Amino acid sequence: MRIDVITIFPEYLAPLGVSLIGKAADRGLLDIRTHDLRAWTYDVHRTVDDTPYGGGPGMVMKPEPWGEALDTVIADVAPESPELLPTLVVPTPSGRPFTQAKAAQLAESSWLIFACGRYEGIDRRVIDSAAERMPVEELSIGDYVLAGGEVAVLVMVEAIGRLLPGVLGNAESVRDDSFASGAMESLLEGPVYTKPAEWRGQAVPEILTSGNHGAIVRWRRDQAFARTTVNRPELLAKLDVAALDKKDRIALAALGWRVEGERLVRDVGAGDEKPAPGDDFTV
Repeated sequence: MRIDVITIFPEYLAPLGVSLIGKAADRGLLDIRTHDLRAWTYDVHRTVDDTPYGGGPGMVMKPEPWGEALDTVIADVAPESPELLPTLVVPTPSGRPFTQAKAAQLAESSWLIFACGRYEGIDRRVIDSAAERMPVEELSIGDYVLAGGEVAVLVMVEAIGRLLPGVLGNAESVRDDSFASGAMESLLEGPVYTKPAEWRGQAVPEILTSGNHGAIVRWRRDQAFARTTVNRPELLAKLDVAALDKKDRIALAALGWRVEGERLVRDVGAGDEKPAPGDDFTV
């Protein structure tokens, strides 16, 4: 996968050269290129922003540098081969939520361009013009505001990159991730443990050392139900009720959930107390 990042702070993207993503780049699985937006400015101050039309506080990123930057990055794509154009990803708090499902979708792409906005954002005409030539995704990593898009790009590139074939040492690792499609969709991963078996008076849950793999799978799923109930109950309301087996329904009932039609509903006041780490919810 090729990834281009356009920013006024190329040095902000240095972490992409370390850990999993850095190793993937070293092995040729990722081709990450950063571009300084100011390279497409021509005044002595290398200006990339100006005051907003209509008044108001802050500054808006000018369309001219952005337009030229995007033109240059995609210049090698022949007009008769639009299918080779990349997807432009614009991190913005006003975008659609960036989710695990969206990360998986973008991981299917061969080429992504990330546009890192600053100040009050990028002149809207840049996004609208780009959308006439290539797919555009305006995405938000959460309900909060950052100083710029670079941090969001670091988050998204890692979430996308780790899903690429060959990036993780064990491809099965993503199967049990929180939010992973399949059994973990709309669920948070439960607690995890490693050696030693006892630490500071706390023992690893006995079931994890039992060797009973079926029971361990069941325990982990029930723990996911419990953790999701406590930390993100709104996710459980999105579960596919038809995919729940009898043991799932019993475990969820113990946590205050019941099936109503085609969705899960939580009884008022149920499960208000937070369970202790490692509490056994297996039924």
